[in-house]
Amino acid sequence: MPIPSRATLVEHLVRTRIAGDVATPRDNNLDHYRRLANGDRHFWLGLELGDRWRDEQDVLAVMAERCGVNDDPEHRQGQDTIDPELTVDALDRMAARLRQAAEGRERVLFATGHPGGLLDVHRRTAEALRAAGCEIVRIPGGLVADECMVFQFADVAVLERGASLWHTHSPAPMAAILDGLEREGRPLPDLVVADHGWAGCAGQRGIDSLGYADCNDPALFLGEAEGTLQVTVPLDDHVTDPRFYDPMTDYLLDAAGLLPASGDPAAGAAASTPGVDVAVDRA
Repeated sequence: MPIPSRATLVEHLVRTRIAGDVATPRDNNLDHYRRLANGDRHFWLGLELGDRWRDEQDVLAVMAERCGVNDDPEHRQGQDTIDPELTVDALDRMAARLRQAAEGRERVLFATGHPGGLLDVHRRTAEALRAAGCEIVRIPGGLVADECMVFQFADVAVLERGASLWHTHSPAPMAAILDGLEREGRPLPDLVVADHGWAGCAGQRGIDSLGYADCNDPALFLGEAEGTLQVTVPLDDHVTDPRFYDPMTDYLLDAAGLLPASGDPAAGAAASTPGVDVAVDRA
């Protein structure tokens, strides 16, 4: 399939509800902003926000600016939005950092708390960076967090329990990985590409961190606003078909200079990730 232009990608994001009128309802967004402002660490996603975001209206203002939600505090029910132009802007910023990683042959760690939606986005990005000469960090064996196993599937760190991959917002799995690397005397990643608490924890530890985040997960956007994360890409992180993310991933890798040339026999669509059981919590 041809690489989408910016305009074509924007149209695709809106049509598939990755952006535009997304499925996440307004009351859910506002509830999460309020809980973050009230100090509920579940919504801090591994970041240390202190007392800097105690006013939920300040959180809403950042989310309107960086994600594209409705900025009217009186809009409390019904639909909310993600601005697809902001999504593509963030993909361009992410692509620039991925290009830097490729040029420097950096050590990169991938992780996801949304294996039902974003696993293949991360897998394809890891595959492209490895082909460009980067080291994709192998995590230590035997790691446990939140009563689950932490392991890698298709180059992406995930949480596993009961033979299923789990949706998680927790920073504990990333903390387990970073602590495990230090115990083994191995260098930490130069770059982490992740989402949820995996991205927040890495950024808080001082590692360059790129993340994807939904409009009901404000912490990573606050982290980017404060400079703790390099990039946060706004999107619905679990749409009805994970293949809907393929054109977005194509655009990202092309912008980063990580797709093979059209005449290269390796060019073409990457193989799909083998089927796995995924336990999903839409909260």
